[in-house]
Amino acid sequence: MTIDNELNYQKSKIISYFKENEKSRDEFKIGAEFEHFIVDGDTLSAISYYGDRGIESTLRELINKGWKGKYEDNYLMGLEKNRSTITLEPGAQVELSTRPCKSVHEVENEYLGFLHDIIPILNKKNQFIISLGYHPQSKIEEISFIPKSRYKYMSEYLKKRGKYAHNMMKGTASLQVTLDYCSEEDYIKKFRIANSLSPIISYIFDNAPFFEGEVWNKNTVRVDIWDNCDNDRCKVIPKSLDKVFRYEDYAEYILNAPPIIVERNDEFRFTGDKPFKDIYNPSEFSNKDLEHVLTMYFPDVRTKKFIEIRMADSVPYPFNISGVALWKGLLYDEKNVDYLFNKLKSFTNDSVAELKRDIINLGKNVKIMEKDILEFAKEIISIAKEGLDEEEANYLLPLKELIDKEKNLSSLIKEKIYLGKHRALEKAILNNLI
Repeated sequence: MTIDNELNYQKSKIISYFKENEKSRDEFKIGAEFEHFIVDGDTLSAISYYGDRGIESTLRELINKGWKGKYEDNYLMGLEKNRSTITLEPGAQVELSTRPCKSVHEVENEYLGFLHDIIPILNKKNQFIISLGYHPQSKIEEISFIPKSRYKYMSEYLKKRGKYAHNMMKGTASLQVTLDYCSEEDYIKKFRIANSLSPIISYIFDNAPFFEGEVWNKNTVRVDIWDNCDNDRCKVIPKSLDKVFRYEDYAEYILNAPPIIVERNDEFRFTGDKPFKDIYNPSEFSNKDLEHVLTMYFPDVRTKKFIEIRMADSVPYPFNISGVALWKGLLYDEKNVDYLFNKLKSFTNDSVAELKRDIINLGKNVKIMEKDILEFAKEIISIAKEGLDEEEANYLLPLKELIDKEKNLSSLIKEKIYLGKHRALEKAILNNLI
């Protein structure tokens, strides 16, 4: 087989995987990943994975509440219950991934059930579960990696790629929303819309007032971190807004960048700088193996069995449910998809990159399409509302009220910082997590 034929064969297998996971519109579901920090109740310092008060011990107690453990080398690394999962990020951030849900209300129930299970355990340890985009107190060198082989390989590889690679791994937390697509045309539209809106979403859901223990005096620190992590696998995918971006284009993106590690026969193998095309033999790789590789790239919008939208900071309840409702309203209403696809056609990779930089430095003073960013955000929320029924549209209200005040959570916390970090977080966020 020639090199060109081999590459086409590889692409065809990845394209087939995407096509196989198309859903009819009446099958569309929505999912979310909610990442959190566990911190000491007195100091806000990171809680390690290890020890009697560590994260692993908390996971073990959750087994008594109906969660089933997942292990790696005898370490408890995650839990599963009713198809929702709890996993750990590299710095022991705790992530709840919901099962695919038909309604926003179902997602909310999954999340509140998780809080109901974990908060009493943490209360006994004088620990808080908090939703922020970046750790409020501990510096990166003070946060231990969890004992997971995947993260060992990633940390060694990524630390040579960008100055904030370990900050990304151990210091950040996000809200991610997953949505289905029904065809390649539907995928093209949703992928463009989500990437074009990525800077605006990052600002609306900016909830990272601290960086390395100090107040961050700019905006959207997670954007700055991801832009200084690894150009091969982060940011908006190169040229994806400069043309019609198809399944084939995403396949080429995956094949031409190194996956760092692949999973074969339930074992991780370090692959270093080799691009995936030099490793991938479709006849030997199962769909499970391919699915692992797809998780080893971290663009703002990722393609797997679904479209995964990754730009929002971790935000507390009920704002996180607002985020789920926002994307459902924008991308599960055909009129909204068509309207936004046409409205955002002028966005390019360069213009989105420039907008990200401007927002970091200027915040709410940035203009988008001749509108202030907050006016643009209000329009986006209004469009989402039109795509939801009355019950689900109500989930947007907390977010709408916040933006109507020309605030985001990060700015609210900074306004209260004179009270100290504990009180600033408690006063600004107004939730039951701290």
